[in-house]
Amino acid sequence: MEERKKSLRGFAAMSPERQREIARKGGESVPNEKRSFSQNPNLAAEAGRKGGQNVNPSKRSFSQNHELASAAGRKGGHASHGGAKKVAIMLPE
Repeated sequence: MEERKKSLRGFAAMSPERQREIARKGGESVPNEKRSFSQNPNLAAEAGRKGGQNVNPSKRSFSQNHELASAAGRKGGHASHGGAKKVAIMLPE
């Protein structure tokens, strides 16, 4: 079989430096107050509330299963603090 190479076009054909330059411009176009949840905890909380409101109450697994919520919190804490312990989370179907 003959193997055909794809030609790189557009973004993929650009150098990594040029790709970063374009990506940086995208980030700069976002106003500071909407740029990062880490800079604005109130914005993060508001987004979380909006997301939670869009989930069917019967499918809100953390509100139904406190052990699952605790396990997820521990997993996040280990990840953010460099812990090596892994926690498996099984979501109900």
